[in-house]
Amino acid sequence: MMIAIDGASTDLSVALAAPDGSSIDDDAWSTPFRQSGELLPRLLALLERNGRDFDDVSALAVGTGPGSFTGLRVAMALAKGMAFALGRPIIGVPSLVAWLAAEPDAVAALARAGARDAYMLERAETQIRVVDRDDVAARTEVVAAPAELAAVFELAGARSPRAASTIARLAAARLATQPGGDDLARLEPIYLRAPRGVIASPEGAVKWL
Repeated sequence: MMIAIDGASTDLSVALAAPDGSSIDDDAWSTPFRQSGELLPRLLALLERNGRDFDDVSALAVGTGPGSFTGLRVAMALAKGMAFALGRPIIGVPSLVAWLAAEPDAVAALARAGARDAYMLERAETQIRVVDRDDVAARTEVVAAPAELAAVFELAGARSPRAASTIARLAAARLATQPGGDDLARLEPIYLRAPRGVIASPEGAVKWL
């Protein structure tokens, strides 16, 4: 059984899946405050509801962002901690890729990048762009975007990216050809830009102010 976690936005999800990626069960919710603090309790409740425990886990999958800095860090720490403790492989899946896969009709996926900015991945593109609110406001096409972002950016066609089950499916496909998964020590979130209060040194290291 695989555990999958997506904490890249204020719309969060956790999922249980068979080794082939087929869904067993999931839980998805939206919350504007302390959202990442609910990941472990929700996961434990999901395991209990399905009569499963950590002995049943064969692999871990986690959304790697970009998106909420805190949410990504907590989700990654939780997934990596379980992978290390259980000795199981872990796979990171770019969150915007998973959101698009979860919403086949969406032309793009967007995640919060700042007060007026969003990370955007358009379908059939490989590069994520940072876009201004005015560039995407009032779009009527179907897009995958958190409810909070959709409201602020006036995205009438937005669908909530509750994609942990899709992350599990994409991770299972990679594990079929890469049984060892990702390097546990090197796997980290996709940030694209430093959070508030953080600067990048000339050498590229991120340091707290």
